Amino acid sequence: MPPSRPVPPTDSRAGSPSRRSLLATAAAFGLVPDAARAQAPSPPPGNGAASPAQPEPAALPAAPGRARFRPEPAPETPVWCFDGKALPPVVRVKLGQPVRLKVENRTDKPLALHWHGVRNVNAMDGVGGVTQAPIPPGGDFLYAFTPPDAGSYLIRPLVVGGASEPSGRGLAGMLVVEEANPPAVDADVSVVLQDWRLEDDGTLMPFGQVPLAAAHGRLGNLVTVNGKPVPGIFEVRPGARVRLRLGNACNARATRIKFEGVKVYVAAVDGQPTDTFEPLRATLPFPPGTRYDLLVDLPEEEGATCAIHALIGKGLILASVTTKGAKITEKRPPIGPIGENKRLPAEVKLQNALRRDVVITGGAFVPKDKGGAKDGPAPDAVYTGDPQKIWSVNGVSGTTGLQPIFSVKRGQVVVLALRNDTAFPQALHLHGHCFRLLHPLDDGWEPYWLDTFQLLEGRTARIGFLADNPGRWLISATVLERFDTGLWTVFEVT
Repeated sequence: MPPSRPVPPTDSRAGSPSRRSLLATAAAFGLVPDAARAQAPSPPPGNGAASPAQPEPAALPAAPGRARFRPEPAPETPVWCFDGKALPPVVRVKLGQPVRLKVENRTDKPLALHWHGVRNVNAMDGVGGVTQAPIPPGGDFLYAFTPPDAGSYLIRPLVVGGASEPSGRGLAGMLVVEEANPPAVDADVSVVLQDWRLEDDGTLMPFGQVPLAAAHGRLGNLVTVNGKPVPGIFEVRPGARVRLRLGNACNARATRIKFEGVKVYVAAVDGQPTDTFEPLRATLPFPPGTRYDLLVDLPEEEGATCAIHALIGKGLILASVTTKGAKITEKRPPIGPIGENKRLPAEVKLQNALRRDVVITGGAFVPKDKGGAKDGPAPDAVYTGDPQKIWSVNGVSGTTGLQPIFSVKRGQVVVLALRNDTAFPQALHLHGHCFRLLHPLDDGWEPYWLDTFQLLEGRTARIGFLADNPGRWLISATVLERFDTGLWTVFEVT
């Protein structure tokens, strides 16, 4: 497949390999602005904005830059990036410390940054056109909040009608909120997945294409990990215990990831700790917006190799780790849970829940085969409607000024029946809250908290959550081309 075309769900091409070393500090894998680390005494964990007594915020300029995705003499690709660096930044704070970042918009488009997964105060959720006015070109905005939960969270651009382009040009990052007593590991590594839709000359293909927004979204033809083309090749000492924080910041690419050569334990899903478990068949679903915290004990022999694969086509190696150097001999207990989040309810009583249906419609349709060759290519999806209102939730396409589909008092339990009446899987995100995915036949639930999940086409899923965070919150597509063309709605907690 030529590089000017996108990688479809069945193609495994994605750029050329690069080599990086796995060091014993997470700073080697992303920008950790020193000024972004809180310097003032830590307030207690809470869901509130930072105190005016805090020091001057760190500047986080969003500006044009360049990235090398292909070897010379191929030209560099013009991108947008934070702090003058093309790799996604990793902002780290301790639990209870505030985040204070002044985002300076040096691009030519309006911006806002959504702190994907943070149970934030509403004014800091970062949805331009809903929770804040978009940051105009040349303007700035202070994000000041104290994350209430430890965990791994994504930083994604989110502006009504204009999220796909800033993300597709490269703006993304990760927020890591460290536990008060984190598990002992030899390395704590953040891994941010992105993909890019490039022309033959290395420039980015145009944005705003209706056929993409109406179907799978802006699937790229080059995949990167931490800003470098895959596979990322790492080296680490034999016997090391590693914490991997995986985040999918792609515009549209949903995949499954598979682990080979090592036993992996899931310690947190979407930032929230869970009873440690091994993934079924060593694979995990990985739609845009999803995060996993994984604990891994690497082999004790030198020269062992393990890898993370994306199940795209025949398989795509995202990262490969080889053990090298002196063996780590420190004895540790078996891998176990990293500790529960006591700020989440121990149970969610569903008997008196407010129950609502949320129905997703719209998008392209795939013409039925009328007797053609069974082994031929699948027919292209077709869309002929309004290019600004491709998708709808409960019959209404999301736009600025949208009225809530329901309103509840703070402390009310809510159960939503989400139905996907489109021809495509839908990755969905609940803002400001965590939810439990309920069993299809009763009100039991899966044993972990989520804020993002994928709903297959033609299916219905029910989620339950405690509406304990006041404000107007979104239920939104994490495929950003769909978000831009209406696939989101609002609910209100008073």
